[in-house]
Amino acid sequence: MNLTFDQAEELIDKLDDYLENHDIGQKSVIIIPPFVYLELAGDVAENNELYFGAQNVSQYESGAYTGEISAEMLASMETEFVLIGHSERRKYFHESDKELAQKVKMALRHGISPIFCIGESLQEREDKKHFEVVKKQLSEGLFHLTEEEITECIIAYEPVWAIGTGVTASPQQAEEMHAYIRTLLAEKYKPTIAGEISILYGGSVKPANAAEIFSQENVDGGLIGGASLKFDDFVKIIEA
Repeated sequence: MNLTFDQAEELIDKLDDYLENHDIGQKSVIIIPPFVYLELAGDVAENNELYFGAQNVSQYESGAYTGEISAEMLASMETEFVLIGHSERRKYFHESDKELAQKVKMALRHGISPIFCIGESLQEREDKKHFEVVKKQLSEGLFHLTEEEITECIIAYEPVWAIGTGVTASPQQAEEMHAYIRTLLAEKYKPTIAGEISILYGGSVKPANAAEIFSQENVDGGLIGGASLKFDDFVKIIEA
């Protein structure tokens, strides 16, 4: 929940100019602004290889849910992606795995790809329950999907203890968890499907550590928070 309209417009325009003048190869850049800036993002995304998504979606189709945003509304704006289960939604708004599973289904029903967030707290990591926690989140949030549906999803591993704290999981810790997630996907579905699904790392990624994190075999990209609000930093992360 950052930036005024003018600030958001300036950031998106600078990113648009950058992408028009630089070949980023096979990489994809998705921006996920607050709902009120989605149309702004969509207008820019029409012109280049920039994609956009929403930060949340309702588990309800429509109706008397004042303040909620439905998947149908997002689809009508040609929104391609939606964050579901971000750690802040889980923590501050107490979203349960059952609710998140409903949101995933709703997004897919309207042709929107979920970016499904999972990750453990510091206490869970210290108690050595991190694998157990991630397995539960995956099982209850995504494993109701068919093989076809799961391949429409992106998974983002965000260790809660490394979000906005300046502390980052080591590349080895990130790779260990990403490999575990891919193993769970392979066991539930099959190895070829597990290989198709992008698994992003989110947790204090910045220009200084991006290249090393992204070089890990099972880390397919990043879910970037604070650093994405600074154009120069975000571009360096894209280049990494």
